Amino acid sequence: MKFLKKREIWSHKGDYGRVLVIGGSRDLIGAPALAGLAALRTGVDISIIAAPEQAAWTINNYSPDLITKKFEGEFFNWDNVKDVIDLCEDGNFDAVLIGPGLGLEPNTMDFAKEVVERVELPKIIDADALKALKDAEIRNAILTPHAGEFKILFDEDLPQNINERTGIVKSYARKDKIILLKGHADIITDGEKTKLNHTGNPGMTVGGTGDVLAGLCLGFLAQTKDLFNSAFAAAYLNGKIGDYLLKKKGYGFTTSDMIQNICNVKKKIRWI
Repeated sequence: MKFLKKREIWSHKGDYGRVLVIGGSRDLIGAPALAGLAALRTGVDISIIAAPEQAAWTINNYSPDLITKKFEGEFFNWDNVKDVIDLCEDGNFDAVLIGPGLGLEPNTMDFAKEVVERVELPKIIDADALKALKDAEIRNAILTPHAGEFKILFDEDLPQNINERTGIVKSYARKDKIILLKGHADIITDGEKTKLNHTGNPGMTVGGTGDVLAGLCLGFLAQTKDLFNSAFAAAYLNGKIGDYLLKKKGYGFTTSDMIQNICNVKKKIRWI
């Protein structure tokens, strides 16, 4: 069965998803751009980046495929909360991603927690945003931590034994709070159903692969509204792209290489 819906002849712009990426900061500009481009490569129609103004202008110069919404300052802060929430509510978005390149300024952490708790849209929570959410109320979301971020979020160390690790991760997940734990074997769980993903390789330690993964989650979620299967499909595809590039280039491929090959690999996976 195909995961993504069939496209109709009389389709219009927006029928297959509008997404918003909230991220970026003074020194971390590439992350939201990579995520936004990855979402486009899944098949969504419009990808918008909300970022501090300098980062947003740089993203505009980097790619004409991305629209940006610009916010004053070098980092998101509490003063941006209302405007960002208004953007989420009024922008006709199908899904939102928060986290890539946000930075760890205290005001940014307060901003991220407030946005996550108040935005009702289906959302992906990634990277720096995860570090702001200890004790936060999280709903309708996919969380994409690695083991270190899981420790910060839930104050729990994860063992290497896959069965023990899976049991711990399951205990923190719910139907409306999917956890995609990144690792040698990715664990995707809603607290009841669990899938392990074994695609991927050590070449994917290069910076930015997590941003690509988050963007893939975002794109699939916007098109399907299916939290669990969007997380699994994204993890599987992300790893398959890495495996494809390892065969083609060996170690040393980059996340830009991954972006360029999303469609090449995706079209070979019949269930996506």
